[in-house]
Order: sequence, then C-alpha cells, then structure tokens
Amino acid sequence: MHILHIYKDYYPVVGGVENHVRVLAEAQAAAGHQVTVLTTNTSWRTQRMTLNDVQVIKCGRLAKFASTPLSLRLIAALAQLRPDLTHLHFPYPFGEVAQLLVGRSRYTVVMYHSDIVRQARLLRLYKPWLRRILAKADRIIATSPAYLASSPYLAEFAEKCRVIPLGIDLAAISRPDPAGAAALRVLAGSRPLVLFVGVLRYYKGLQYLIQALPQVPAHLLIVGDGPQKADLMALADQLGVRNRITFAGRVSDAALPACYQAGDCFVLPASERSEAFGLAQVEALANGLPVVSTELGTGTSYVNMDGISGLVVPPKDPAALAEALNHILGDDALRARLAQGARERAQLFNAERMMAQIQALYDELLTERR
Repeated sequence: MHILHIYKDYYPVVGGVENHVRVLAEAQAAAGHQVTVLTTNTSWRTQRMTLNDVQVIKCGRLAKFASTPLSLRLIAALAQLRPDLTHLHFPYPFGEVAQLLVGRSRYTVVMYHSDIVRQARLLRLYKPWLRRILAKADRIIATSPAYLASSPYLAEFAEKCRVIPLGIDLAAISRPDPAGAAALRVLAGSRPLVLFVGVLRYYKGLQYLIQALPQVPAHLLIVGDGPQKADLMALADQLGVRNRITFAGRVSDAALPACYQAGDCFVLPASERSEAFGLAQVEALANGLPVVSTELGTGTSYVNMDGISGLVVPPKDPAALAEALNHILGDDALRARLAQGARERAQLFNAERMMAQIQALYDELLTERR
C-alpha cells in the first residue's frame, strides 16, 4: 500500500505531532509499505529525500500565517501523487484543504491531534472547510477517549471515529544511562530534581510552574527550546528562582533517557487544550517517573492517571502545582507506588500497539470497499 502523510513540518523539526508522524511513517515503511511524507520546508526551496526508507517531500514555503505554512508547491506535488491512502494530521488547514481540492487517494484518514484553539479568527473562516474534510474522511482517529468526548467538532462524526492512542518506542526512551543521569543529578545538589521536556510554547503553561517554584524546594530542569524561553527566563529572574532552574535547551534523542532517569518527578503544567496528549508524559512514564499534569479535558489526564501514575491538578494554578509536587517529593512510599504505576501505564502507549491498531483500521477500510 502507498501511504501518504501530510503535515506542516517533519524531522528534524521537533514537536509532538512531528515526532509521531516520523515514528508512524518509519514503522509503516519497515512493515513493507511505500510511505511518502508531504510537508513544507523551512525555506522557499523544495527538497526531496529518503530518510529511513520514507520518501520525504519538503515543499518550498511561500509564507506562514497563523502558525500555518503556506506552499503552492505542496498543492502541485499533491496533485501529482496517487497514493492508496492519505493520512492527514490535523490541524494543518492548508494541507487539509489541498487534499480536499486536489488529493486523489482512494481513502482518507484524519488523525485528529487537537482542536484549533488559539487562532479563533482563522477558525471562523475555516469551520465550513473543517466540516467538509471530516465529512469526506473515511475514518477519523482521536488519540484519547477524552478528546473524542470533549471536541465539539468530532461529535457530529462520532460513527466513523476510532480511538487510537499515540505510541512511542518504549525500549529506546528507557535505555539505561546511569552515567548521564548522575551527571545531571549534580545540577540539583542535595535538592530533588523536577523535570520538564517539550517545546517552550504558550500552551505548555511553564509560567505557572515557575510561579510555583518558590514554594517547592527543588531544582527544575527544563529540556527544550522555543518562543517562550526569553519570557520564562525573565520571569525566573523576577521571582528570584533563576538559580534553581537549568534551561538545558534541546538535547539529542540519545541523551534524552538520562534526563528522565535523573529526575524525581516530571511535570506537564499545560494550560490550554492545544496540549492534546503529551507524548513527553509517556516518555516519563516509561522511565518510572511520577507525573504531575493538569486537567484540560484532553488526553493529558488519560495518559497520566490521577493517583495511579501521578497526580492531576487544575490548570493555571501555581499553588496546586506546588502542593502536588511537594506531596510526591516528600513521600517516598507514594513516589515508589506512582513510579510502579507509571511503568505499567506506559505499556498502553507503545509504538507496536499503535501500529497494529492503525493497520487494523486501514484493513477495515479495504474490507468495506471490497
């Protein structure tokens, strides 16, 4: 089967959706499928390459509007492709409209990662197209039961929605690295080490975590980079906690397991529904790290179950974050129980399981058409 994935960015651009598309595409190629990823480049040039048996077409970018890359070359490239199945990764409005207008695949699957949250004006214009795309799709994948239940756009098409949680390579992310972890532990000195991993975007809610830090006697390790970094560093200076925060920037995939293994607790203080799942939580769970996350009505509290693998608190609430962190860090027995629950919970989110469920969905479409 020739499978085409469409999303706005692809490796080496990092992010939750970008990482998922890469894992899925490479796994499908390894399973014997012909796999193409149609995406945009960070420049005006179009590049074609093969990465781990995946054909990647990075179309020249004309401009960027409301976080959406625009590329006329993507439309032209899509019109020339004849895949058996197109797998859209929503939201990417430009790519979705392009598929609706010129896509020629026999089947269309929409992976519904998140509602459009911040771009309210764009959504008003896009809503009729959104409904047309979902109506035309053969199947829609929601990444958690919570998102399927809470999204106002999926309810209308519930009969063709399927829940398939995202998955990662659990063995790779939990590969033991005691030396690397020990080196990172030095940052905290005698204090506990609290960890955050992710792109520093507005919806991650890191400002609330930094506001909680004066009440938490721990060192905070922030792994990742992004547009909020300067503001977060200024806030840390203002609150007098800059000396207890390490902004590590982006680290390699090989160095990431050590970050999780060095930590005593992981935090995802997300503040908006744009945080639909939180794959970094899965990485933390796989390493037996208790998680503190926020209740957004999305998949974040499906991944991290309150009282099982960590604690779930209200969003935008520094006091609640501080209380949860102090509860876990101050109770060895609780931390050990949550660590065990974390490892067990992580098994639901392995790449092999996700792949099998997505392949079963593809097979279901083929059977129906016959």
